Amino acid sequence: MTSSTAQFFFASTFGAPPDRVASAPARVNLIGEHTDYNGGEVLPIGIDRRTYVAVRRSRDTTTRVASDKLAEIGSFHATTPDKSGKWWDYVAGVVRELSLRILKMPALEIAVVSDVPSGAGLSSSAAISVATALAIGDLLGLDLSLQDAADVAWSAETLFVGVPCGIMDQFASALAQEHSALHVWCDTMRTAHVRCEEHVLIFDTGVKRGLRTSAFAERRDECARALLGLQKRRPELGQLAHATIGDIEDSDLDPLLRRRATHVVMENARVKEAVAWLESTGTIPGELLVASHESLRDLYECSAPELDWFVEFATAQAGIRGARLTGAGWGGCAIATGEIEALESMAEPVMAAYGALFPHSARSWLVRPAAGARVES
Repeated sequence: MTSSTAQFFFASTFGAPPDRVASAPARVNLIGEHTDYNGGEVLPIGIDRRTYVAVRRSRDTTTRVASDKLAEIGSFHATTPDKSGKWWDYVAGVVRELSLRILKMPALEIAVVSDVPSGAGLSSSAAISVATALAIGDLLGLDLSLQDAADVAWSAETLFVGVPCGIMDQFASALAQEHSALHVWCDTMRTAHVRCEEHVLIFDTGVKRGLRTSAFAERRDECARALLGLQKRRPELGQLAHATIGDIEDSDLDPLLRRRATHVVMENARVKEAVAWLESTGTIPGELLVASHESLRDLYECSAPELDWFVEFATAQAGIRGARLTGAGWGGCAIATGEIEALESMAEPVMAAYGALFPHSARSWLVRPAAGARVES
């Protein structure tokens, strides 16, 4: 899929070519799960699945949005969009955020073309939001940096759509680079690119989960309560990820909150260790990935039988270094890393074995770190 695909779809839908096209990739997180909204660190990469957004000014008072995947064309007021509960809320939220930066937002015609799988935990929504922000921003001369586009996209998703996500997804989609992982300090929004030579097999279990219907909000609340509990002894503690195991052991947190806090603190430490390994070798030890998965399964309790099965299957194969769930959990995707030949050889057997055990339609992709968002034309 290329920019020309989006241009063709736009022209066939709206009768004329677009004025701008921008794109943004999906992302997969190598390590650092549920640390972002706790002020910790994450380590995602962009992947070679992209969303393209084509835009043009309209003389109407209504903005219209079309997708190559769905027949229904969305519409909303150009300057004061209302939430509809439909997929184009991600676009409308970006329009709303950008309208705060200019005197008057014009009506637009917008087309979205994508090969990012939705519902798999690869941040299809972030790719849409970031690409939309970049396309509209460039069209209107707003001089948005890539980080600005990520900020706009995050505000759209959290404030307008109402998804309580951290900043990782939008930052990864906007700022990713080829042959690099993106090290993000989520408390300060500082970023650094780290050499990454990993090949990654992404395995979509086919178990659907959405942030709005999963236990995601419950986990966020538990982490907030854990932080409050730790602040009784350390009032200056600003983020749960900045706590220590000693803080947890000395606290009066109940067993459940201890598990949640322990995962966050140890997972944050694993990100730091993974970055050090990438800087020196370009790869991450498989033991770190497996430890991350076990913590997510046992302490954060956000895994699923299908994800656990994949990790066990993958790590039993020759040439595979490690595996873990990726994304929020409760379904969606897992990853495996290792030698490219081993990953390629595993792709077909894992699908067959999985299909014999589970009633879900699985998918897989072999990826390497890819470029982030850009204006295409």
